[in-house]
Amino acid sequence: MSATAQPPRPPAPGASSVSRGASRPPLRQAGRVVAVTGACNFLGMELIKQLEEDPRWDRVLALDIRRPPIALEKTQHIDLDLTVPGVDRTLAELLAEHRVDTVVHAAFLSFPTHAAEWAHELEDIGTMHMLNACAEARPARFLMVSSTLVYGASPDNPNFLTESAPLREAGDARFIDDKVSAEKQVWSFAAEHPEIRVAVLRFAPILGPTVQNLFTRYFSRPLALALLGRDPLLQFVHETDAAAALALAVERDLEGAFNIVGNGVLPYRTVLALMGRVPVAAPLFLARPLHKALWVTQIFDAPPSFLDFLRYPCVADGTRARRELGFVPRFDIQRTVMDFLGIAADDGAPDPIHAQG
Repeated sequence: MSATAQPPRPPAPGASSVSRGASRPPLRQAGRVVAVTGACNFLGMELIKQLEEDPRWDRVLALDIRRPPIALEKTQHIDLDLTVPGVDRTLAELLAEHRVDTVVHAAFLSFPTHAAEWAHELEDIGTMHMLNACAEARPARFLMVSSTLVYGASPDNPNFLTESAPLREAGDARFIDDKVSAEKQVWSFAAEHPEIRVAVLRFAPILGPTVQNLFTRYFSRPLALALLGRDPLLQFVHETDAAAALALAVERDLEGAFNIVGNGVLPYRTVLALMGRVPVAAPLFLARPLHKALWVTQIFDAPPSFLDFLRYPCVADGTRARRELGFVPRFDIQRTVMDFLGIAADDGAPDPIHAQG
């Protein structure tokens, strides 16, 4: 299977999530076995915690180069490196030996790295290894964690991006481009293997008191860049809601792409004001070379293309996840920001603009 194959477009938000596999038997509801890659990532660990307490799951395989730093009873850690050539054969044998019926692929970076080649091997080539293993072992389901950042920030974006919107590579950001490439592989795989239920969850930037990623790092600084004349709407999902959505998706017999977003959106400068961050205003022609210099010298941990998300909107529509997954976020964007800061929500804070879904 080619790592660069062009996929069919994901199902439209209104399409039936079981239309491809309507003739297939339903998933068994007891005695199930799940394998989780990226088991030490935030979402991977939160999922394992919930599966540990769920009697419907007999066993869980935690596939990672590190053992998750949590109590494991029915979870077996298997030291596995997705960047190793030929690992797909090992993966296929593991999936078959343990009779895994659900694979959750969450081995993706939460923030950019200057080790671009290693990141590419992990996310893009690692996904190819995972899909090759699934093509041989034939688990009933394959579920992948992705991000709404794959839509890109663009002046052409509608107010709310549905799951059928095209995916955009960033050009200078492997952090996004490798995730786009991984998704393209997944949709090609889904077309080639209709016997396997395939779903992708695209999470809005996750914010909360414990998660660590690109956005939590960015908003932890006292100063924040603000481009002159620009104030795009921002969207987050609370870490508790994100974990709940993933656990729900593992339970459900679904296919296709799903946007996982929180309630409401707010302008960027309003978010900075809520956080008590000081905006540093600059025109784009000055901000871009400065940002590039800070990235190249490893002073700043986001590539220059991150500036596009401070210029243009990238807000996803959560209608399909609400309707077909049954995901209803508990936290709006104001409460999410307050929890990230570790303080109680202020009733006098600006009301969020409520997004669709």
